Amino acid sequence: MTTKILTLPVSPGEAETLSDHVFRKIQSAIVKGEIAPGSKMSEPELARTYGISRGPLREAIHRLEGQRLLVRVPHVGARVVALSQQELCELYQIRESLEGMACRLAAERMTPAVAGELRSVLEAHERDEAFQAGRGYYQQEGDYDFHYRIVQASGNQMLIRMLCDELYQLARMYRIQYSATPNRPRQAYAEHHRILDAIADGDGELAELLMRRHIRASRLNIEHQIAQGNLQRTEA
Repeated sequence: MTTKILTLPVSPGEAETLSDHVFRKIQSAIVKGEIAPGSKMSEPELARTYGISRGPLREAIHRLEGQRLLVRVPHVGARVVALSQQELCELYQIRESLEGMACRLAAERMTPAVAGELRSVLEAHERDEAFQAGRGYYQQEGDYDFHYRIVQASGNQMLIRMLCDELYQLARMYRIQYSATPNRPRQAYAEHHRILDAIADGDGELAELLMRRHIRASRLNIEHQIAQGNLQRTEA
């Protein structure tokens, strides 16, 4: 089934950035669930929708495949990723291990100033309207993302590439999808504060343990939601 996407207005003078614009627009729609998992991405329809030629569009699609948001299916074409329950479990196992390591490294390297900045990020999360209403956790990316900032603070370039580039948007897609579970946003927020306290104290062992528990709790929450049938799963 092909999903219609809102037109992105661009002017002829912006031709050199069309691929970037379309890439960001489709990326956001996939991550936020506006384009359903498993949806077929029709190049002719996307080209008409965005008023873009096939060359820049294919470049954007290729970049989305590199982020694992799109998968190429033989004789079908590109589709939005739809992880099986087993694949989703494996993704969270990877996150648990690698983000735990990132916490330990961040505790060794994070300065008081950076810890203060990260505490301000959490304060911004608490003020978010959706969070206050219990509709979900704050979902801005990059420097406003608690997990992203910790990985960056680890200083390990290979970890940063894997968690802030290669797997980042795929992980965000599922973090957003399951963030509205009752009580989970407040629990996650409290867990974030305990993790940051351990990092700020320079206790890498405790920070790693707390982050691993935090991500494991998220995985168990997802497994519970799937078992309850609250969210339909589609095999990739």
